[in-house]
Amino acid sequence: LFLFLFSLSFTNEKTAHEFHISKCQIDYNETEKALQITVHLFIDDLEEALRQQGADKLFICTEKEDEKAEEYIYKYFQQSFKIRLEDEEIDYTFLGKEMSEDMIAVWCYLEVENIEPFSKLYVKNNTLLEAFEDQKNIISIKGPKKRKGYLLFNNAKNEDTLNF
Repeated sequence: LFLFLFSLSFTNEKTAHEFHISKCQIDYNETEKALQITVHLFIDDLEEALRQQGADKLFICTEKEDEKAEEYIYKYFQQSFKIRLEDEEIDYTFLGKEMSEDMIAVWCYLEVENIEPFSKLYVKNNTLLEAFEDQKNIISIKGPKKRKGYLLFNNAKNEDTLNF
């Protein structure tokens, strides 16, 4: 299922899509002691969510991009994407973003440094749920000792915990 949904983003058409999905990869890098987070969102969906919060006409990943676009995106993630390790909420840094190869989505990069191995990861992901009733948020996780887990969020379920 994950591979099928992942492949849906690789289309050459730059048209409105009929589904609302985000993909997120959370990797624990044991060498760097960092939690590295990559989020893939359709640009038009992200712009709609930000527009509903009052940040209109951001033109994300275009030559006309608003100079505060990344600030709005980071603030949005801080509101909609929460992580706790061992029951302690952690803050992440927004490293930046880049347009996907198909030019209809954006990759956003977040990171948390100085993270010791952990056994419990809690994620709350409301990203785009307020904007789209059918929104699905898929998270693939590689934790300590390369242990893997997957989470699926929607309007009925927007938080979960993985034990490694």
